[in-house]
Amino acid sequence: MPIVTVQQGPRTVELKRELVRQITEAFVSAYAIPAETVQVWIHEVPTDSWGASGVLTADK
Repeated sequence: MPIVTVQQGPRTVELKRELVRQITEAFVSAYAIPAETVQVWIHEVPTDSWGASGVLTADK
């Protein structure tokens, strides 16, 4: 059973639904497995808890 972990900043529920759907479809297509066996875990990190290029994401 594949488990996919996505770490990202906050997104809307609609965007997360679409992400889960597309990731699941990719595994079903690539591995020829039932969709029911694919799990997608989304870990959202608040923008004040990560940064890039020396800048806190909340400050961008």
